Amino acid sequence: MFSAHLIVPLQPKKMRTNNSDKNRLSPTWVMEASWEVCNKVGGIYTVLSTHAKTLQEQVCKNLLFIGPDVWMGKENPLFTEDVTLYADWRSVVAREAVPVRVGYWEIPGRPVAILVDFKPLYAHKNDIFAKAWELFKVDSLHAYGDYDEASMFSCAAAIAAGSFYKHVILKDSATSAPEVIYHAHEWMTAMGMMFLKHHFPAIGTVFTTHATSIGRSIAGNHKPLYDCMQGFFGDQMAQELNVESKHSVEKQAAHRADCFTTVSEITCRECAQLLEKPADVILLNGFEDDFVPKGAAFTARRRQARKCMIDKAEQLLGKKFSDDALIIGTGGRFEFRNKGFDLLLESLRRLGERRELKREVIAFINVPHWHAWPEVMDKVHIIFVPCYLDGKDGLFNLNYYDLLIGNDIGIYPSYYEPWGYTPLESIAFHVPTITTDLAGFGLWAKSQREANEKWLADSDFGVEVIHRTDSNFDEAAERIMWCIRDYAECSPERITRMRNSAAALSKKALWQKFIVYYQEAYDFALRKAMLPQSDAKE
Repeated sequence: MFSAHLIVPLQPKKMRTNNSDKNRLSPTWVMEASWEVCNKVGGIYTVLSTHAKTLQEQVCKNLLFIGPDVWMGKENPLFTEDVTLYADWRSVVAREAVPVRVGYWEIPGRPVAILVDFKPLYAHKNDIFAKAWELFKVDSLHAYGDYDEASMFSCAAAIAAGSFYKHVILKDSATSAPEVIYHAHEWMTAMGMMFLKHHFPAIGTVFTTHATSIGRSIAGNHKPLYDCMQGFFGDQMAQELNVESKHSVEKQAAHRADCFTTVSEITCRECAQLLEKPADVILLNGFEDDFVPKGAAFTARRRQARKCMIDKAEQLLGKKFSDDALIIGTGGRFEFRNKGFDLLLESLRRLGERRELKREVIAFINVPHWHAWPEVMDKVHIIFVPCYLDGKDGLFNLNYYDLLIGNDIGIYPSYYEPWGYTPLESIAFHVPTITTDLAGFGLWAKSQREANEKWLADSDFGVEVIHRTDSNFDEAAERIMWCIRDYAECSPERITRMRNSAAALSKKALWQKFIVYYQEAYDFALRKAMLPQSDAKE
């Protein structure tokens, strides 16, 4: 297991970093907008909340996050309001139709956060959409679902950012032209970013798509995204799959931002085909491991997690398990095909048919799916835990990381995964992990192995990257099954080597290593913003 079977046809290009470029432009202010600021929803929350401290320390001390005030009237454990912070400006922006709350995001670094109330903009929705078409050719006619909500938030965030720029940054600036970045994440912030750029062209805009709306839709509708990538036309597929408005605003933002970015080489290729715009800079998703316990604390936490999981498995299944039962873990959003849960279940089914398997196997599928109670399935002891592991789930009553540390193997065999925080988190907790070459993380892990002669020759690398295509489901399922079987028979010494190798690889993905790509993107955006508008559009 975890040997050199890394058949990856997609070769990541070497990214331009300009590490020695002393002339790189650095912003005096960075404003980052996202639906997931102080709002824990998905992977973008992890991106923002883990890079904030490093961004403040190494790039720009004046860091401001802008998010939606969806917790209005309720206690938000992630946000602490400070009514004295920018009090004069809050009165100004409220008169501009966007009430805000200002305070601190309770994450490492405690950056300032502005939460905007976007509901007042609904009264102007039609005018906003008409102007977006007139100025940017954004088609909002086919909007439905969350498009209106996201667009109103996007515009409210931009109004707040523009007001802050005019009344705080320019007023307090020692120079006539402070270098300011507005970093918008995902299509939910795209419309506002374009309006902000239109009214304040000196602000350098960065737009990051973490996964294209049309690419996710193609994959989620069981169409062969990768085998037929060159035959898919984004606009046509958006019409067919009824995501025209989201695709339209995302595509226009990609073309109009000063710097368009995405999170991996595989998603960059997707953007080039479906948005007709490759990324200017690839922003790899880093991680911080300061919450991973060390030494004796790590051993104690791992022992506690394993005992908890084995105890609950015994209660649910009505049988006793040995202490050396092999615990497999996976997690993520409930996207059955995109996250590879279908492939994992098939691999486990095949494993259950092998009579020579010596160790008992318990697989926990930790995927929130709005069920009240866990469900138990088939012969290899698969336990579906369909709730958020927040320490109050009613089963384990431990948070996700406190359980992750007890896994023997992490399996995340994604079909559509622009980056993949779950396997990165897994190796940070010293858990040998299986992923695929359709995940950005998988491609990065493979590139790290190829770049290191010692690791290339090491059969105990700690991360197995399974080759996945649109047409090799059976082959991939078989490979994963054999990986699990081989691991079950590993000696304790080899398991220790694999666990150490996994942890060592995670150190290469810390934000202190990856923040350089943000510096490059900001430099790119600021230089573009300084160009005459006629040149900038070319």
